[in-house]
Amino acid sequence: MEDGLVLRSDLDGVATLTLNRPDKLNAMNPAAFVELRGHLESIRDDESVRVVVLQGAGRAFCAGNDLGSIAAGERAPTATYQAETIDLLEALPQATIARVHGHCYTGALELVLGCDLIMCADDASIGDTHGQWGLVPVWGMSVRLPERVGVAKARELSFTAKRISGAEAAAIGLANHSVPLDELDAAVGEMASQIAANSPGTVSMMKRLITDAQNMDRTDALERERSAPYGRPADMEERMRAGGR
Repeated sequence: MEDGLVLRSDLDGVATLTLNRPDKLNAMNPAAFVELRGHLESIRDDESVRVVVLQGAGRAFCAGNDLGSIAAGERAPTATYQAETIDLLEALPQATIARVHGHCYTGALELVLGCDLIMCADDASIGDTHGQWGLVPVWGMSVRLPERVGVAKARELSFTAKRISGAEAAAIGLANHSVPLDELDAAVGEMASQIAANSPGTVSMMKRLITDAQNMDRTDALERERSAPYGRPADMEERMRAGGR
């Protein structure tokens, strides 16, 4: 197994971050969050990266927060470090894709909710299990889950702590797509390639405009879009001359 709790590999404009504690089902301890934060900070300013894929090594995406590390008294650098790391993931200028297989529980679900797109294996097991452990979310679950699936469905998932499959996650809008596990790499790769082929400026500006609109009155959001608050993509003229290629 390669060294590092979170590994980065880059190919053709796609940076893949791999949670690398397969013996612990990639449960996230404070040290893993520190490594993840470092990669995100580096990627944020890396213009060669157009798409980020977040995945887990071994049998699962991530089992969630490492309860063993909590019991051992391990602490992140600050009280809100994990939540702020997910905020950073969400705010990256690049498009982000979560590749979910196996377990994706609680803190892991909060992590993938920080991604723009979620691609699942049909047989993935996904759930908010805060209630099972007598915990209350502090990494964004109460905000981001209702944004994805609506308030009523978010209440159902969080109140019951039930697990749903990747196929069901796609059916309720939690995931963008769900495919058989042996097709997941190809599906994620195709999505990443399609995004990477487009203008990175357009993708980044669209990402910001959509986020703006979620936090504004509709009329104000329409007016803001018309004002082109982020300018125009640097490659617009080149792409127009080339016929959009």
